[in-house]
This record gives sequence, structure tokens and C-alpha cells, in this order.
Amino acid sequence: MKLTSSLSIKPDEIVLPTRLPLSVSTSLGVSPSFQRLHWHRALEINWITKGSGTYVINGQDYPFVEGDLFLIDSHDLHRAYEGTDLEMVIIMFEPVFLGSEYKYDHDILLPFRQMGNPLSNHISHEHPAAEQLGQYVMRMYQEYQGKGRSYASAIRGWLLLFLTEMNRSIHTGQGEQSRAVVKHLEQIRHVVQVMEAKLAYPWTLKELADEAHLSPSRFSALFCQIVGTSPMKYLVQLRIDHAVGLLEQDDLSILEIAEASGFRNLSNFNRLFLGQTGTTPSVLKRRLHGEEVE
Repeated sequence: MKLTSSLSIKPDEIVLPTRLPLSVSTSLGVSPSFQRLHWHRALEINWITKGSGTYVINGQDYPFVEGDLFLIDSHDLHRAYEGTDLEMVIIMFEPVFLGSEYKYDHDILLPFRQMGNPLSNHISHEHPAAEQLGQYVMRMYQEYQGKGRSYASAIRGWLLLFLTEMNRSIHTGQGEQSRAVVKHLEQIRHVVQVMEAKLAYPWTLKELADEAHLSPSRFSALFCQIVGTSPMKYLVQLRIDHAVGLLEQDDLSILEIAEASGFRNLSNFNRLFLGQTGTTPSVLKRRLHGEEVE
């Protein structure tokens, strides 16, 4: 099967309120939606408050621990893996939130726009500015949760201080790792889009490699570099995520869900589903519909 579409991966729809196009939240571990390769138009700041894991951003692996920070620009392809006991603060905001600052400071968003040259997505906890940056993130989180009078202005002020500190202190010349420039990034984007569009199709490695116009071995190596796992393992993950969504529907049997998600064998579906989610499709379906599970 050969598809001719050249579309890239569709962006995640991050819906932020018009009045305050920003959200500040905490995360325990990594949700399934963040384990898959994705991108969004909103800008993102992550502060690791506990534990460890790995980010894959535009093909570059970034192992992280407590105290590390990440900045993720619009269109950055990224996914995260949990190591142990991961907790983080996540800030998402639209550039328009700082729109009026452009009149006075054209460099305010350079920490996002110039990552890798001269800035990096990753700020290590060992960097002299990391502790101060983390405190700015914590103040934003506290204001957002408290929602006191003028809290939006307070968050905006702390965010401006955060970005100012980034502009002044965080440079690759101070030992931070530059973002990798991956020559074949668009080819891998296209293949992932094809996978998502045709999940039920029985893909072979060669067919996926043909979509990228690469040999299977070269394609596998590039895919692992950019996505962080093999093409076939990633395809299974996409299919399981799709199956979880279908389990919310009453009118579909487990067999129909397996077939719609690209699994030709029910026992294989059950085995892979259990390995990915820690439970079986039938048990999860009962939970999703409010039924008691022993």
C-alpha cells in the first residue's frame, strides 16, 4: 500500500481560554497522550519536581532528573518517558499572552524561538540559573491555583522574569546540549501521520520505509533516533491508544475493537493491551462504563 499524502502529524488541540490563554498544572508520571510523538502550537515549560525520565525532542534524547527544566516551542515533535516517581509542573500558553511585550522587547520569546542556536530545550538542574527558574515556575503554579485578585497579571510578571532570566543566563556555550538537527525529520513526520490515518492496515516495516523513501534498516535507525522506539512498537502503541478510545463505546465488542485498531488476533490484542496498560480490554471497558470489577 502506498499513500501519497505529504501531511505532517496533526497538532494536538490545546484549547486555552481566550481571556487567559494559559494553564499551569502538575503531572504524576507520563500520561499515554504524552508518551506518543506529538506537537502543538502552544508554548510549553516543564519543571521536574521529582523523579526521572527521558524526553525525546526533535530526535534528541534528554535524560532528566529532579530540578531540570524544558522549554518546548510550537511545532517541536516530542514525547516523554517516565523513569521513576516522576512529578512535574507543566505550563502551557499561547504567544498572544505576551503579545504586548513585543512592542518593548522583541527578544522575549527567543528562549523558545532560538532553541539549539544558541539555546537548548533542556536546562540541567546543575546550571546556576536552574534553581531561580524553578522558583519562578513555582510562583506561577501557586498564583494559578490560588486565583487571587489580579492573579493573571502576577503570572504574566513571573513568566516575564522567567524568560528574561533565560535570555540572560542560558546559553549552549555554558555547557547545555544543543538540539539535534535531524535531516530526515519531515520524512518521519509523514510516516507517523500515515500510521495514525491507517491504523487498521496491516503495515510491514518495508511499507513504512517506502513511505519515507528509505531502506528498512535506515528507516528503523532514523525512526528510533527521532521517536525513541522502533516503528513497529510505536505502531502498537498508537493502536492500543485508539482501542482505549473505542472501549468507551457500548455498541462495539472487544473483537470489533481489536479489528478496528489493526489487530488480527484477539489473543495477541489482549496480550499487547495488558502489557501497555496493565489491564485487559474487557476489564477496562467495564471500568469505563461504571461497572464493578473484582
